Amino acid sequence: MAAWPALLRSARIRFACVGLTGLVLLALGFAWWRASRALWQATAEVAAEAVIPFRAGPFEPARGGFEPVSAPEVFRDAVVFQGRTWMCGPAGIFELGDEGGSLARYLTGTDLPAAPAAAAVGVAADGGGPELFLATSGEGLVAFDGRRFRQIRPEDPALRQLTAVLPLPTGRILVGTEKRGVLVYDGKRITPFHTALERLEVTVLAGDDASIWVGTVNDGLLHWHAGQVDRFGETEGLPDPRVLSVAISGEAVYAGTPTGVAEFVSGRFTRVLADGVFAKSVLVRGETLAVGTLEDGVLEVPLAAGRARPARGVGEALPGVERVLSIDGELFALARNGLYRVGRGGWERVAAAENAVLADRNISALAFDGAGRLWVGYFDRGLDILEPGLDRATHVEDDHVFCVNRVVHDAERNLTVAATANGLVLFDAAGRERQVLGREQGLIAGHVTDIALRPGGMALATPAGVTILDHSGARSLYAFHGLVNNHVYALASEGDRLLVGTLGGLSVLEGDAVRASYTTANSGLKHNWITALARCGGEWFVGTYGAGVLRFDPAGRWSTFPGLPGFEVNSNAMLSTGSAAYAGSLRDGLYIYGRATGRWRNVKAGLPSANVTALAAHGGFIYVGTDNGLVRFRENSQ
Repeated sequence: MAAWPALLRSARIRFACVGLTGLVLLALGFAWWRASRALWQATAEVAAEAVIPFRAGPFEPARGGFEPVSAPEVFRDAVVFQGRTWMCGPAGIFELGDEGGSLARYLTGTDLPAAPAAAAVGVAADGGGPELFLATSGEGLVAFDGRRFRQIRPEDPALRQLTAVLPLPTGRILVGTEKRGVLVYDGKRITPFHTALERLEVTVLAGDDASIWVGTVNDGLLHWHAGQVDRFGETEGLPDPRVLSVAISGEAVYAGTPTGVAEFVSGRFTRVLADGVFAKSVLVRGETLAVGTLEDGVLEVPLAAGRARPARGVGEALPGVERVLSIDGELFALARNGLYRVGRGGWERVAAAENAVLADRNISALAFDGAGRLWVGYFDRGLDILEPGLDRATHVEDDHVFCVNRVVHDAERNLTVAATANGLVLFDAAGRERQVLGREQGLIAGHVTDIALRPGGMALATPAGVTILDHSGARSLYAFHGLVNNHVYALASEGDRLLVGTLGGLSVLEGDAVRASYTTANSGLKHNWITALARCGGEWFVGTYGAGVLRFDPAGRWSTFPGLPGFEVNSNAMLSTGSAAYAGSLRDGLYIYGRATGRWRNVKAGLPSANVTALAAHGGFIYVGTDNGLVRFRENSQ
């Protein structure tokens, strides 16, 4: 009997130990549950923050109103989709028939969003089959199943600036952005693909779900694999930090740059091929690498190990090769003006861009002369003079007529005057170049940004001040004379009064004297950078680079337009007519002010680009120039 108390004490001790252990485990389990719950909540919050708001749905083409003026069809990419070859570029996408002609044409701004695109083929998780994907520059991702278009459009404008698209076998779609790195769309969400691939200026994407290569503008080549990212720059052997193209063949990867091609095997740099070649596009073909260049056509580079052999040209040198590709085992080259196939006799063109009236798509100035001809200035291609029917044009381009900032018709002297980066060029009534004025002729600077006609002469805007030309000669005003800033972007004249819009505010001149200057510090001006001026009724509309359009009355009072957002007005992209005013924006299309309603409204649908760079009015039509072509619409129809 004496043993029972000892046994009972031992049992109590064991029970107490077990109970204590259970309490400890329970406490640890509760702590783990709380920690795991906190971790799950934190992970959920991070995931929620990473999810990018967007809208997805059918894209509805613009209906009527806008008429395009024939511009060159510049090609940037080509893919095979549903057994047909498709080419795409700033003008849109084009399906090729067996004989090379277009079976279908879908144009930017009408059938497609107002943004140029690049193409790829794949299957998205929310799609019903293979689709043609368009990574647009400003309107997000567009998918085409052969019948209808759908659009996946992030709310953040920076995330709509796409540069590359890579459909993965799992149905996910990778997209490269202009400045925000790599994103992934899984059919339900858009998220950043990897933290190490954010904030990159992406140029090209290649690979699959297990291994992805990312080319960039300045950060070289990045390789994602097994959740980690390797970086390759000039220190690691890349010939240039800008990557233009990537081709994959088994364990080998080839990255084209402006100064040669880097070879990687099993994720490691091995050598440089085609040293010094501008490798716009690369394609592996058996034991050779085909390299498409902008000036030397297509080169073939032997890949065999051993003594390096020089690249040799394929056929004649095609100008401006954007892409080399293989279709049914044959080598093709996509140039800016068409698609070519290599044969025994060299390159054979199988598809060509249609003949165009305009010489270029990047428009910087518009004006009509006294004969009803439309003058179209280009960012870097001189200018065209279109006949009244808009079916024929005379192109003018030389050392002075190159980068055109403004064109103005002087009816009093029957001259048309072009402000260019290389001086002021005067044309006679027949459109012949008669005189060039620069620093040697009295201008304060050779770069002329705007022109304002004045009684007996004209005023010229330059980055160094204002030059006034009249019967007494040339004289200039700048900050020393009271101008609010030397860098002048826009001018407007009424009688003896001259408004001068500068980088630092607005100055008002009477005669040759500065009477007043306005900045954000001393007036209701909302942004100092003045880019455009237009007379509307009894006041001035002032375009700014960031604050949209403001009113300025003759008494020097400033006011805003209720409901009008702040935006960047492009240089000299403003126009006023009897019934409306128009302002061209950098990213948001065209703003139209109804003088009868006193309200602004925004128009994008129907434009070839949301970057509106020039405006003109003639014969009841409004002409809208963009960085991607020219359209017109009948006034009051929008």
